[in-house]
Amino acid sequence: MKNEETQITIFDKDTDSTLSSHRLTLDKLREDLSKFGLTANQAKVYIFLGKYGSKTAPDVCKALKLPRTETYHLLTTLQNKGIVAATFQHPIRFSALPLEKAVWVLVNAEKERINSLQQQEKSITELWNTIPEFTTTPESKENKFQMLQGNNQVNGKIREMVNTAESEFLALGSEKDYLKFYHADFFEPLSKSDVDYKILATASNRATYIFDEVDKNQVRTVPSDLKDNLCFLLKDSGELLFFIKNASQTSDVTAIWTDSESMVYSMKILFDSIWSKSKNIHL
Repeated sequence: MKNEETQITIFDKDTDSTLSSHRLTLDKLREDLSKFGLTANQAKVYIFLGKYGSKTAPDVCKALKLPRTETYHLLTTLQNKGIVAATFQHPIRFSALPLEKAVWVLVNAEKERINSLQQQEKSITELWNTIPEFTTTPESKENKFQMLQGNNQVNGKIREMVNTAESEFLALGSEKDYLKFYHADFFEPLSKSDVDYKILATASNRATYIFDEVDKNQVRTVPSDLKDNLCFLLKDSGELLFFIKNASQTSDVTAIWTDSESMVYSMKILFDSIWSKSKNIHL
């Protein structure tokens, strides 16, 4: 029987390990846990405790080859998050909550944080308004841009653009892009608005359900010779959200928002040109 000091775990980098087949699944699990607010090492410790049972801090330190001080800090943080419990015995042993319960705890903690921020919105606005404006001359109109990275930031900007559109909303993207938009409730507010919208997509017949919430007469499939890594949204001929890395290229979505008149105008011409060459999705 191997002692704890020489124990081989699923985290071991030895390619000869019989456990190496789990490495891809492990990496994906750690990536998914990061979406719930866990750092790479926090996820590592949680998974270790969840799969190997209760352990002491030295056990975790040796098995995962982490610095002693960092190990204690990680265990304390996971306890504070409510997904790791400790015993009263000596030495203290740490155990992970079952995954379903841990996810529930993390999700509800995030909900509480958001509720708290929403409750503070009024008070922080009042504080802001008590401070006078010190601008002496009106600012001239300058083109602006924002770099947005990650689904939360990008989806938040899309919702803002859809909800504030007054006359026109145009969207072009691949099937994968629209699947992400679909799961982010992109179409419901668009279908309920009075704006004139047009949607261009590289969607296959099996994915037409994505557009069930909108008027399919306003949806067209782009020509087959158009690359599916192009994705952008236009609002009222005044705002552009252009995807640098879209769903067809990577899971790490990156986009640029701008109100640059020249860029908006250029993409509007491109959209209109592609629209004129495209066919309705139901044909």
